[in-house]
Amino acid sequence: MKAIWNLVRAASAVVMLAFAMFPLGSALPLGAVSQAQAAVVSSIEVRGNQRVDAETIRSYVGIKPGVSFSNADIDEAVKRLFATGLFSDVSVFQSGRTLVVSVEEYAIVNQVLFQGNKKLKDDRLSRVVQLKPRGTFSQSTLELDEQAIRDAYSAIGRSDAVVNSQVIDLGSNRVNVVFNITEGGRTKIATINFVGNNAFSDRRLAGVIATKKSNLLSFIARDDVYDEDRLRADEETLRRFYYNRGFADFRVISSTAELDDAENEYIVTITVDEGERYRFGNIVIESTVSGVDGESLRHLLETHEGDVYSAKDVEDTLIALTEHLAGLGYAFAQVTPRGDRDFETRTIGVVYSVDQGPRTYIQRIEIRGNTRTRDYVIRREFDISEGDAFNQVMVQRAKRRLEDLDYFTAVNISTAPGSQPDQVVLVVDVIEKSTGEFSIGAGYSTGGTNPGPSVEIGVTERNFLGRGQFIKVSVGGGEDTRNYQLSFTEPYLFGRRISGGFDIYRQTRQDTGYDIELTGASIRFGLPITKALSSQIAYNLSQESYNITAAGCPGPAPGCTVATAIQQAAALSPWIKSSVSGTLVYNTIDDPKDPHDGIYATSTVEVAGLGGDAKYAKFTGRASYYRTLLDEADVVGVISGGAGHIAYYGGGAQRAFDLFQGSAKMIRGFESAGWGPFDPGAAGGVGDHLGGTTYFHGSVEAQFPMPVVPDSLGIKGAVFADAATLYGNSLPPTGAPLVSTGSALRASAGVSLIWNSPFGPLRVDYAVPIEKQPTDRLQEFNFGISSRF
Repeated sequence: MKAIWNLVRAASAVVMLAFAMFPLGSALPLGAVSQAQAAVVSSIEVRGNQRVDAETIRSYVGIKPGVSFSNADIDEAVKRLFATGLFSDVSVFQSGRTLVVSVEEYAIVNQVLFQGNKKLKDDRLSRVVQLKPRGTFSQSTLELDEQAIRDAYSAIGRSDAVVNSQVIDLGSNRVNVVFNITEGGRTKIATINFVGNNAFSDRRLAGVIATKKSNLLSFIARDDVYDEDRLRADEETLRRFYYNRGFADFRVISSTAELDDAENEYIVTITVDEGERYRFGNIVIESTVSGVDGESLRHLLETHEGDVYSAKDVEDTLIALTEHLAGLGYAFAQVTPRGDRDFETRTIGVVYSVDQGPRTYIQRIEIRGNTRTRDYVIRREFDISEGDAFNQVMVQRAKRRLEDLDYFTAVNISTAPGSQPDQVVLVVDVIEKSTGEFSIGAGYSTGGTNPGPSVEIGVTERNFLGRGQFIKVSVGGGEDTRNYQLSFTEPYLFGRRISGGFDIYRQTRQDTGYDIELTGASIRFGLPITKALSSQIAYNLSQESYNITAAGCPGPAPGCTVATAIQQAAALSPWIKSSVSGTLVYNTIDDPKDPHDGIYATSTVEVAGLGGDAKYAKFTGRASYYRTLLDEADVVGVISGGAGHIAYYGGGAQRAFDLFQGSAKMIRGFESAGWGPFDPGAAGGVGDHLGGTTYFHGSVEAQFPMPVVPDSLGIKGAVFADAATLYGNSLPPTGAPLVSTGSALRASAGVSLIWNSPFGPLRVDYAVPIEKQPTDRLQEFNFGISSRF
């Protein structure tokens, strides 16, 4: 019995000795640490690191020798090491009194190369991919980059581009990444079909949306590229188009794009439900805010009973009411429209409810997605800032302003909860677009004193250095002309909505019998007065130099072909003109590129005499009124008119180069500077039209889509009738007395082709003079810009 007891005691001693010696020479698995509440190590050993310093890794681990730690601490250490993005694998375990941190580092990218790419250059693709030289490599990032490259090609109409990647091991844990690209053919849009539309034709709706059918010039405009986001935006464009024309029940049922693999073309089909057309019914303003009488706000309404229903008119009314109430001190007043639909009379009455909204403030405005545009350029388009009362109407107004800047392909403003229940965070997400343009334009003048070809090269940046500034440099000219110009505009001067800028220019021209050199500069400031009305004031300084080149000149000698008035102006050369000018612009045009409705009117007063040689006051004005005549057929009517007068003071005398000259903007069918007061010249001379002190002109025009011609080409036709008069001239004649100095009317009628081309809006006019004078010089064809603002 005693022997058995001694055996048990010996076995127990062995077991106890084994447990005592185990931590000294054996690895403790992580499971053991998890079972213990805490552990302590005397050192931390780092294994597997090649580039990252061991001490740096220890700092991320966060566990200190001699300080107890738990399994949760180890888990956090592993997470922190993975979060650095430096390691593809991490393990942490305890070996006796040592904590071992084993890491496997990501390879380092030495170069990122692109092969087979022609349509998208290396620098463009480098901005698309996430893998960068001297950055870490991972297989998941490589796969994302392959897709990003395919998406970039899809955005330029090459949906069948193939991208394969190759990873080349350079040793020392370094790799080269090569993207092999097969660009494929350009994917086009063969057809855009509309289903369910009755009020408007397919052609009319195709002209509304941004996605266009492929045509001969699509490779320049790039508007025939299928993009799902663009198609979603087109759906919203169609909704607004219908909502603003009375179709309050309009719906886009579906919009699909099917790819014909054999032809590499998309067929786009948009199915709609137009619903009924409505007019506005009874309009009421109700107010529950103390001190606000609804009837006193009626003058702010943009919606009127009997008018065709328009969502835009409702939105404009909301903005007008909200701004007016905010100006009266009701910062939290909330205006809500409520529609009262009458299906029998097809009318929608609108009740605008003015209530005290919730007292919610803007805690922060957070801007995302702007890699180039400065934050303040976006923030300044908001009439509200941090700490102000939150107002959804003002937020939507800021959104439209940001879209109008044309710096972004998309603008989205959302809200997120703030740190307090009465606070919100405005989140502004933008997607930037290219704002720089390099342009080369060419033209041909068939009339005037300098017929022939001309060319202009310009570089324009609308968002210079991401500061929202406009800058343009242009150089141009023809056989006998040279033009140089630099323009700069800061749209927000002194942090306010005041624009400031300058123009510097130099022009040289060789005319019949004389040369002209003009060098000048202007400093200008612009100030918005209302939403539609703006003003501009400018100081202008220029120097004109004239050189008579004709034989037998100067002086009214036989054989001199230069008018006496021009000779006298040359005798005063160089001529310094110092003037200040003020301009008012009223603009309600719906679309500057393709106007359908609205008014564009401008008037300018220029007073010369602040130093210099010229002393006169010049008044000019012009207005154009656009109105859609047949919405279904897209027929637009235009009525334009203008006038001008120059008056001399303080001993100032008439000078040929200060007078108004007839132009195609006044009347078509006549040469530029080819009608009005006329100097017959000396014996054998050809004579000159010297201009006049006063002019009036008017025009009526109807614009319409060209039959047969695809709408995607952007070509319209027009018929027009013009009338104008130019008179008032007391300059000395060269020989016989001046003729055509009276206010005789000129008139013409004709047809036009208007092309919204990728190079800018162009038009060709053919006009037949109906009323003319014997001395007038005619020009039936005229080529120029399409805008007649």
